[in-house]
Amino acid sequence: MFEESEILELKREVTEDLKKEIIAFGNTQGGTIIIGVEDDGTIIGVGDIDTEMNRVTNMIRDAIRPDLTMFINMKIEEYDNQKIIRLEIQSGERKPYYIASKGMKPSGVYVRQGNSIAPVSEEQIRKLIKESDGSGYEMLRSLNQDLTFDRCRNEFQKRKIPFEKAQMKSLGLIGYEDGLYTNVGMLLSDQASHTIKAAIFQGETKSIFRDRKEFTGSLFKQLEDVYGYIDIYNRTHAKIKGLYREDKRDYPEVAIRETLLNAIIHREYSFSGSTLISIFDNRIEFVSLGGLVAGITVDDIAHGISVSRNERIANVFYRLELVEAYGTGIGKVFESYESERIKPLIEVSDNVFKMTLVNRNYNIIENDLTPNQQAVLSLVNRNGKITRKDVEELLGMSQTMAGRILKQLIDMEMLIRKGKAAKTVYLKSNV
Repeated sequence: MFEESEILELKREVTEDLKKEIIAFGNTQGGTIIIGVEDDGTIIGVGDIDTEMNRVTNMIRDAIRPDLTMFINMKIEEYDNQKIIRLEIQSGERKPYYIASKGMKPSGVYVRQGNSIAPVSEEQIRKLIKESDGSGYEMLRSLNQDLTFDRCRNEFQKRKIPFEKAQMKSLGLIGYEDGLYTNVGMLLSDQASHTIKAAIFQGETKSIFRDRKEFTGSLFKQLEDVYGYIDIYNRTHAKIKGLYREDKRDYPEVAIRETLLNAIIHREYSFSGSTLISIFDNRIEFVSLGGLVAGITVDDIAHGISVSRNERIANVFYRLELVEAYGTGIGKVFESYESERIKPLIEVSDNVFKMTLVNRNYNIIENDLTPNQQAVLSLVNRNGKITRKDVEELLGMSQTMAGRILKQLIDMEMLIRKGKAAKTVYLKSNV
């Protein structure tokens, strides 16, 4: 009388696995589960029908998220004096449905495949979310619902702005309909899944690494940590003009800040890759995923036109006064280089946005060096470190003259000294 199929599942009795079957039908095209029937179709009935009905009701209500009850019709039927339970499950509107204790991850999400059920991959979960929600990445449900907001709450408290559930909903961290954390919430949480990777290179190419670091946590934490890291390498150089000393940092602080904010706020977060920052002797490159928003050109950006890819994220940063107004960031970067011969460079492709800031002191410093000083720096760049003896041999000069040149480069913050006596070496300065 009964035969299992893609849309019919037979269960001998109520077990814990029943919730997986219900979830699987809810995540696909729907189907029917009949309890009290053997796999071969033999009707054996359900003993204490009321108790088992309550067990199923409680399981649906307590063990499955989001709420699937409105898509399930449960009734009692009788065949040959045997009572069975029929569960008719419709395809749900808030996919993916998952086991509450497991969360929205492969171990908790199931779909129907033929006559059986199967867990899904994270990519399949994302697809279910997108098909169900029909909205942009920001407001899709986060795969991780076990989120904390210590850093985010601290940012709001510093500015005396409330950060309770009502504010989290209005800002888009929590969905209004299902009360689940969105991708906005995930990105601002302490468990944000996207990172920023920074690397320091020797010279003007990627041949030699001097340092590298990956920054994690809330976007607020990444912003502060990455800015501090770059600032270590943003050296200040002094030049004497007549009676006055002129101090000038390699990169305008406003340019670093606005370029970093742009990379964080406007990148495409549906891509899982990291934002990349590469620091060379003569430039810093910021590479973020996503390219330009459709319909916007590089010229539009230079003229202050802004179309935000992540409106919710941008709004939170605006509310916290981390950005002053929409569309002004790139303009500020170019304004900070107004008196410089070489300007920042924007390069875009379909999936990448790259901003390059030039070191304002690089050419000036190199031009101000004497030929002997330039020769010593070139040797350091090639070898990584040198001794005073290396300088004597390179320039064919005395110990005293070699020491004098090395001291000049140390005073100019071009070199640093390590070690003592015979173990003394000289390296290129990082600050």
